[in-house]
Amino acid sequence: MNKVILCGRLTRDPNVMVNQGEKPLTIARWTLAVDRKFKREGEQEADFINCVAFGKTAEFIQKYFTKGMKMIVEGRITTGSYEKDGVKHYTTDVTVEQVEFAESKRENSGQTAKQPEPSLSEVNDVFIPVPGEIMEDLPFN
Repeated sequence: MNKVILCGRLTRDPNVMVNQGEKPLTIARWTLAVDRKFKREGEQEADFINCVAFGKTAEFIQKYFTKGMKMIVEGRITTGSYEKDGVKHYTTDVTVEQVEFAESKRENSGQTAKQPEPSLSEVNDVFIPVPGEIMEDLPFN
C-alpha cells in the first residue's frame, strides 16, 4: 500500500501550468512545509515535501490556495529519475489525490485566499440534493 497524508503550509504559491496536447491537463506543483514532531534544542524543524496534483485537484488548488496557507493532502509517493548534463538525478514527490483546508480564514488572518472558500458543491464536485420525501423517511430527521 502506498498512501500518504500530510498537513503543512505552502512555502510559495502553487506553480500551475496546462499541458497542451490532445487533452489539455492542468498540473499544479508546490512545496509543503511539514513540521517535525520532535525539535532539536528548541528549534522548529520542518520537512519540505514536493507535491504535484493533476486535473480538477490542480484547478482547485490553483483557485483556493496561496503561500502560507495550511492544507491537508492525501496521495501517494512517486519516484522518478532524469539525466541532466550526464548526471542522473532522482526525484521523490507526493502525487496528491485529495486536498482539504486545514484552518479557517479567521485562523489564517495573515494570509488572503485568492477567492472565497468553496461551496459544498464545488468541494464534492457533484452535489445531489436529497428529495423531501426521502428526508421524511430518515430516522434521524
